[in-house]
Amino acid sequence: MPEDPLSTFRGARVLITGGLGFIGSNLARALSGAGARVHLVDCLVPSHGGSLFNIEGLTDHVDVTLRDLRDGDVITDLLRAAQFVFNLAGQRSHWDSMTDPQMDLDINCSAQLHLLENIRRTNPRVKVVFASTRQVYGIPKYLPVDEDHPTRPVDINGIHKVASECYHSLYARVHGLPCTILRLTNTIGPRMRIKDARQTFAGLWTRQAIEGQPFEIWGGTQVRDFNFVDDVVDALLRAAVSELSRGKIYNLGAAPTTLLELADIVRDITGCDYVVKAFPEARKPTDIGDYYANFNRIRVDLGWEPRTSLREAIMRTIEYYKKHLHRYV
Repeated sequence: MPEDPLSTFRGARVLITGGLGFIGSNLARALSGAGARVHLVDCLVPSHGGSLFNIEGLTDHVDVTLRDLRDGDVITDLLRAAQFVFNLAGQRSHWDSMTDPQMDLDINCSAQLHLLENIRRTNPRVKVVFASTRQVYGIPKYLPVDEDHPTRPVDINGIHKVASECYHSLYARVHGLPCTILRLTNTIGPRMRIKDARQTFAGLWTRQAIEGQPFEIWGGTQVRDFNFVDDVVDALLRAAVSELSRGKIYNLGAAPTTLLELADIVRDITGCDYVVKAFPEARKPTDIGDYYANFNRIRVDLGWEPRTSLREAIMRTIEYYKKHLHRYV
């Protein structure tokens, strides 16, 4: 693998589903800057965080198709021409999946299966990297959680993500599609949803701290791991260019951090304080408790590890939203 995986993408045709979202738009910026020919597909569901502003300054360098993956074979020609597909489209709100499970099924299962069938028929040799989630593990039996940990999700979103992983793995095994699955943990950075806590509580904390509102911590002793979006982009790129990654599942992760430790960093940077409240009873049935990942497999296979400290990640995130807050609230 090249030391800089971006060098592989010069002139390459790349398709990103969910390309106007948080991670997709950051990935598009990296690929476009490396000289790739990038096409973004997104349906801009209002509550999912996608935005044309996420590609501000990039519109002359990427192509955009505003369509839903469930709407027939709308991207067949794009798939036929692609050399890489980064499949980032999905519904990521755990709470929304519990209040509207059919919507979650449609987006995280039906649309995914339709996309894979389309790839199988039109371009079965295209490299596919699928962004899954640590939510598939549910409540950890042990820490740190490795890829061999049982998948026993505690919410609808996690169940459907397991199903989608199985689709990708089956198409790799039976149809020979070169698929790789990354199980993402908590990702933070510029262009994440901050309007509410639908996708990440860290986004809401960021908004409230910038606005000078004391932000709420539920509990606070829970342990999590956090990746800066640039490090996640690096992992996606490494998975795409590696032959060793074909058919494999990889955890992403970082050093374990309590929510109180994260809150202290936000307070130090913004000067805004926080309040600690009891964890809501209504959320306890779908809470996973402590979680952090063992990401040794991707370190050994692909040479990936997080490069950005949590403090730097929070600082760069807050700097971005201080400039662009009105675009995201």
